[in-house]
Amino acid sequence: MVEFTLWDILRNLLLAARWTVGLSLIAFIGGGFVGFALLIARLTPSRSARRLVSLYVQLFQGTPLLIQLFLAYFGLALLGIQTSPWTAAALALTAYTSAFLSEIWFGCVASVPRGQWEAARSLALNFWEQLRHVILPQALTIAVPPTVGFLVQVIKGTALASVIGFVELTKAGGMITNATFRPFTVYALVALIYFALCYPISLTARALERTLHAAHR
Repeated sequence: MVEFTLWDILRNLLLAARWTVGLSLIAFIGGGFVGFALLIARLTPSRSARRLVSLYVQLFQGTPLLIQLFLAYFGLALLGIQTSPWTAAALALTAYTSAFLSEIWFGCVASVPRGQWEAARSLALNFWEQLRHVILPQALTIAVPPTVGFLVQVIKGTALASVIGFVELTKAGGMITNATFRPFTVYALVALIYFALCYPISLTARALERTLHAAHR
């Protein structure tokens, strides 16, 4: 029987954590681009566009991420589209992230005083100029802390990708547990690695919130 040292376990978990970080970044960056497009569509005067975006957001916020992962992996296969666990996880997490970021950013835009829109219109700015020069710069300062904070949720959400066979940190923990029969040690290290990834981000989000709050006082 092969003996696994604590370093062997930790080293393999850290190797798997690279995939957790990679998947998180892809989901967060991809979700950011899609979420911004959804935000713009939601702010346009088109009622149909606003309704479609609202339906999209409600769909992904109102269903479990686990189900979305199953649909991305098994559902696309039923349509004849073969996807790897990596691709399915990236697609599902990107869609999930975009819905939440779009909602966060919409709330930040909505918090900009209505008088700012009226002031921008009085300067004869069109809709896009109002957004670019007046509204979005103000909303950005409000949006930074919750956006950074949501990255923590994305990182923890990657753990669910293990159910479709994607070998990230949680999946690797299960595989190492089966090989070592040391579940407490393995999952304690898994928890510590997640904490090491998420805690600095949480601190950053709180620091940004305090800084921006002080700047607006």
